Amino acid sequence: MADDKPSDEKSEDEKLAAEWAAAEEGGGGGEGDASTARVLSQNEIDSLLGFGDSDGGDQENSGIMALVNSALVNYERLPMLEVVFDRLVRMMSTSLRNFTSDNVEVSLDQITSVRFGDYLNSIPLPAMLCVFKAEEWDNSGLMTIDSAMIYSIVDVLLGGRRGTAQMRIEGRPYTTIERNLVERLVRVVLADMSGAFDPLSPVTFRFDRLETNPRFATIARPANAAVLAKLRIDMEDRGGRIEILIPYATLEPIRELLLQMFMGEKFGRDSIWETHLGNELLLTEMKMRAVLDEVTVPLKDIMNWKPGSRLMLNVKAEDPVSLRAGDVTLFRGRMGSLNDHVAVRVDQVTLHRQTEEDL
Repeated sequence: MADDKPSDEKSEDEKLAAEWAAAEEGGGGGEGDASTARVLSQNEIDSLLGFGDSDGGDQENSGIMALVNSALVNYERLPMLEVVFDRLVRMMSTSLRNFTSDNVEVSLDQITSVRFGDYLNSIPLPAMLCVFKAEEWDNSGLMTIDSAMIYSIVDVLLGGRRGTAQMRIEGRPYTTIERNLVERLVRVVLADMSGAFDPLSPVTFRFDRLETNPRFATIARPANAAVLAKLRIDMEDRGGRIEILIPYATLEPIRELLLQMFMGEKFGRDSIWETHLGNELLLTEMKMRAVLDEVTVPLKDIMNWKPGSRLMLNVKAEDPVSLRAGDVTLFRGRMGSLNDHVAVRVDQVTLHRQTEEDL
């Protein structure tokens, strides 16, 4: 019996191994495979998690990805922002031509919503990062100039010949001359950005500092959402990219303006209807009553009133009279007569809601 027990255990192990092998091979159809667990393919797993659609549809923002990116605000919800960047492209095309004395073409590649931490980790180095301040909005933004744009602008401003590739020396820090030339470029772009936002809301973008390490250019928390605009600058056979990142916290003071579909749009207001309503209100009839004085009398005294009883008022005939509409006092004036009618001459305009203390 001692020799038979190991043989039984061995047979159980062989059965388990056979079942696992059948499951891995994906073989089926037999009755012995009906109890084996089904192995999901990668497409089925992605479909369950929301990363894809088995029917071929686009579900990039569904499932887990929708939860991860739920805090991001799509820039398409700020229609006026795209208008501002289109205006910036036109202004930069002119200003950079004057700055470089060369034929410069500026194009807007895309505008996306990103998380600040993800963007810092995706910046290809070496690059220069400019931190700028929005004076009127009391917040900051970030501008990234890639290495191709840095060497191109240095080559152009220092008189490099056309048709020759700019010399790149990687693995060394940028020189003082290169930093100064890039700073001049940044100041030109910031001036154009101020002009692009000016029709929407006057703002001054001020150069703060220039960094080469992304960790030193942190202006927001890693999870904060931001708008990223990627600009492509071509100078014939040279060029590069400039990326402008503005956190949503920076744009918060003008968020309502950026929500407009067109310049000057007013939400929920109709000037024609407002004018018509105002004119009709001026023609509305309103009943008013002239009150000389009011007194408080106990109910037992009122029950004893008889014809001929007198009620003493604490005013004189020449004291001012209140003109009221409901419980609101609109005017005060003196009582008199005009054309055999009792009249009140308005001496004071007031708006005062009557309360129990006034009675």
